[in-house]
Amino acid sequence: MAAHLRRPALSSVDMETIVETALKRGYTAQGEMFSARDMALLAEEVCSCKADLLTGGMSGDNASTVIAHIRKGKFLDLVYRYDEDFNHEPCQNGGHKAHWAVASERVNFASAVASAQHIAYSSSLGVLLGVDRVCKDHTQPDPTLPWLHLATNSGSPPHPYTGAREVYILAKQGKSLRYQLWHLDTVAQSNRQLKEMDPKRSSDGTRYVLPEGGVEAGLAGQVVLLHTKTRADT
Repeated sequence: MAAHLRRPALSSVDMETIVETALKRGYTAQGEMFSARDMALLAEEVCSCKADLLTGGMSGDNASTVIAHIRKGKFLDLVYRYDEDFNHEPCQNGGHKAHWAVASERVNFASAVASAQHIAYSSSLGVLLGVDRVCKDHTQPDPTLPWLHLATNSGSPPHPYTGAREVYILAKQGKSLRYQLWHLDTVAQSNRQLKEMDPKRSSDGTRYVLPEGGVEAGLAGQVVLLHTKTRADT
């Protein structure tokens, strides 16, 4: 999914190739991935990108890192694990319903409402900020929705989290056909409480690949940041 979102040329990377590579490297046995570190290594090999592993969750100082990463520009994705609710949105179930999702700058915004005076958004960035004040030098009101402030081509506010009361990301999950708008704090809470595999799966007699320390050590509070490779990375 992340490969297809990152650039059209990678749409030729099929699922069979991804799974075969993961099996060959010992990252998975049945298609499962319980290690963010292994996901980063797999992404670098299959998607020909650079992947950084962010630890310590998606809140606090890391929230600014997450938003800044998505805002940076072309072909940057955020890959993370979270507990999936019945409607595909984040929930807290101890890791029993853990699934991977991608937040990408290659998305378009349709409509949203946030509890703040203004909403600032860039359609090429995939980040929605509910703020009390907007920077007129970097935004302009939407002609039909005056409460929605769009980022101009001249640049973006210098710090993505400054003054923001509400932060949302546009996410894509493999089991859903649509993009969804999720509150960053909700995603962060779901991501950091991934503790264990669903007991039904762990006791079904099937072999799964688990990192040392189990699901919590491999997934909780961890995010994969995908970058386009530069000459310095090759």
